[in-house]
Amino acid sequence: MVNIITDPGDNTTTLAGVIAIVGCDGTGKSTLTADLLSTLNNEQPTVKRYLGLVSGEVGDKIKNLPLIGVQLERYLAAKAFRAQDMRKKIPGTGTALIMHFLSLWRAMHLLFLRRLSRKGIQVIVDRYPQAEISGFRYDGPGITASDSDSWLLRTLAMREQALYNWMATYKPAIVLRLNIDAETAFARKPDHDINELRDKISIMPRLNYNGASIVDIDTTVPYQQVLTTALLAIKNCQ
Repeated sequence: MVNIITDPGDNTTTLAGVIAIVGCDGTGKSTLTADLLSTLNNEQPTVKRYLGLVSGEVGDKIKNLPLIGVQLERYLAAKAFRAQDMRKKIPGTGTALIMHFLSLWRAMHLLFLRRLSRKGIQVIVDRYPQAEISGFRYDGPGITASDSDSWLLRTLAMREQALYNWMATYKPAIVLRLNIDAETAFARKPDHDINELRDKISIMPRLNYNGASIVDIDTTVPYQQVLTTALLAIKNCQ
């Protein structure tokens, strides 16, 4: 079952210059992000940021922490991987604390993203938080609790929902949603579970990122066509 989170409402802010790239594994998010950065940076200052869990830029920064960096990154990455499938069951209190820490880390990076936007810097963002459907796999809230759970777990679940509702009030200027079928995604990412790929592919069309402008891009076509479509969509939204 997928848990629907309370609508954060109409009190939203569009982050000028923020381009979110979202989609299932196998759609080529990393490749497209790198190529967009290279192309757009020739026209105006452009940077890239990662708003997923502990991997990419986030993981690298944790690794660079003195003394404990490498061990902490491995621990959090393992917890983040386990949290991907927590939407169907209630986590233990210890796991919930780690999950909430990861969400706070994501919120901190969203604040930095807001700062870049206000400075007039264009930002390409790999993944983006949303508050419409629960599940870390979809970049939504990951903690659930029932009335019979502990006070601490119920409090964490409430804080988690409130945090994602707040993050959802900051909309990207445009969302490039990369679409793919499960078979093609699995052919590109054979180390992934095809059922997990199918699950995420089924959820992605249901996300509207609190009313953000969304452009759907078919990534089963030749890559150059994907890149051209993405560049045209970004140009049209400026």
